[in-house]
Amino acid sequence: MTVKEHTSDPDDELDPSEIHNVLRNDRRRHVIRHLRDAEEPISVDALAEHIASVETDESPPPRDVRKSVYVSLHQTHLPKLDELGIVDYDQREQLLELRDRAEEVEVYMEVVSEDDISWATFYLGVSCLGALTLLAVQFDLLFVSEFGVEFWSWYFLAFFGLSSAYHFYSERKHRVFE
Repeated sequence: MTVKEHTSDPDDELDPSEIHNVLRNDRRRHVIRHLRDAEEPISVDALAEHIASVETDESPPPRDVRKSVYVSLHQTHLPKLDELGIVDYDQREQLLELRDRAEEVEVYMEVVSEDDISWATFYLGVSCLGALTLLAVQFDLLFVSEFGVEFWSWYFLAFFGLSSAYHFYSERKHRVFE
């Protein structure tokens, strides 16, 4: 049995399974993040140095780690990202930059640390809290009924507005393309 290698058509959108395959590797995610923050093409050496520093929490990173990162980038990760049209990898010049196709990957890159909640969970919680508060006002429960439905409606509308403005602002600096 032979396996046919999949080459993406640059005009088609990436398949979600391709995106997940790309993002399930830490080094490929580091490549995309670092290139997103770079204002010009960067060298594979500089990228390997950066990723090795991140992985080891040492600056400069040990030479053997830097070499290992460089080899894995050069032989595996960068050709895959280039083939999918996410990065432009000039092997002769050893330079990299993001392509427009990286926008498709951005949607999947929200990283929520172990101690945090996602924005979707936050908004769901605020919605539930607002609904429960309005029900409590309607049935004259607790102290909330003293303020009335109008107050709580405006309160949660303002809270949603401020939260979404903060969410928009905080996510802008993490976007691949603006």
